[in-house]
Amino acid sequence: MDGETAEEQGGPVPPPVAPGGPGLGGAPGGRREPKKYAVTDDYQLSKQVLGLGVNGKVLECFHRRTGQKCALKLLYDSPKARQEVDHHWQASGGPHIVRILDVYENMHHGKRCLLIIMECMEGGELFSRIQERGDQAFTEREAAEIMRDIGTAIQFLHSHNIAHRDVKPENLLYTSKEKDAVLKLTDFGFAKETTQNALQTPCYTPYYVAPEVLGPEKYDKSCDMWSLGVIMYILLCGFPPFYSNTGQAISPGMKRRIRLGQYGFPNPEWSEVSEDAKQLIRLLLKTDPTERLTITQFMNHPWINQSMVVPQTPLHTARVLQEDKDHWDEVK
Repeated sequence: MDGETAEEQGGPVPPPVAPGGPGLGGAPGGRREPKKYAVTDDYQLSKQVLGLGVNGKVLECFHRRTGQKCALKLLYDSPKARQEVDHHWQASGGPHIVRILDVYENMHHGKRCLLIIMECMEGGELFSRIQERGDQAFTEREAAEIMRDIGTAIQFLHSHNIAHRDVKPENLLYTSKEKDAVLKLTDFGFAKETTQNALQTPCYTPYYVAPEVLGPEKYDKSCDMWSLGVIMYILLCGFPPFYSNTGQAISPGMKRRIRLGQYGFPNPEWSEVSEDAKQLIRLLLKTDPTERLTITQFMNHPWINQSMVVPQTPLHTARVLQEDKDHWDEVK
């Protein structure tokens, strides 16, 4: 980083490591070693900040040889950072998951850091795209297709015993601004393998947090399913099922409502939404994680696996999201 060479980092320049190998669009579960020479040998870094992840910021960069625009995430080296890289590497190449192109281990301001080079998601966040539609109605069928795509990513992770634990709209990005852009899941800062001890570390974004994450109970992949329920709810009406009335990110009242599963389907936003959609939300927002749908059951639900016949009912979502735009920016 900062343009230093491998010699300045201490040691001879190692030969470039050939890209490819397991875990990078290859067999999931593979491990690769980070490249030890300077990231600036291969990439031109920009000061343009593309986003802020759980553990580090994301910058724009360009591949020197091809000119390809990419995203660079800088993580200061720690067991947590290594775990994030590992889990994202295992998932990379899976459907609807942001791909890792390269990982480097460099010194930056005297500290060892890991630099993840990812495909650049030029299309922006899920809800921003819906907000920007203007008068063009967002329909229930489109919501079903989006939920199927997100479910496909979660199914891939869960089948490889990874819980993402931070499934939220800000981590769902489009590849481009085009109509046929692909929606992908990113930021593995909270991800954990579920084959080890059951997950017990509470880490969450308030709007999307499952009840069991708020308490001492063990929890696992089912917390991702709760988050799917919250995202689906917002997609269909434009506001969350649980929110704080005090302006705080999370309040005692909001915590209580999440624990008790207290939410409704108020009119006019929900008056035209299909009963199938409401039923699926009820099955996802079960406060008892053992009663919640698994990802396989979710993907087999008619509203998801027959999304092409879901009614094309115009929703209030785009209008509500647009009206609440300032509020959404505050609660990210």
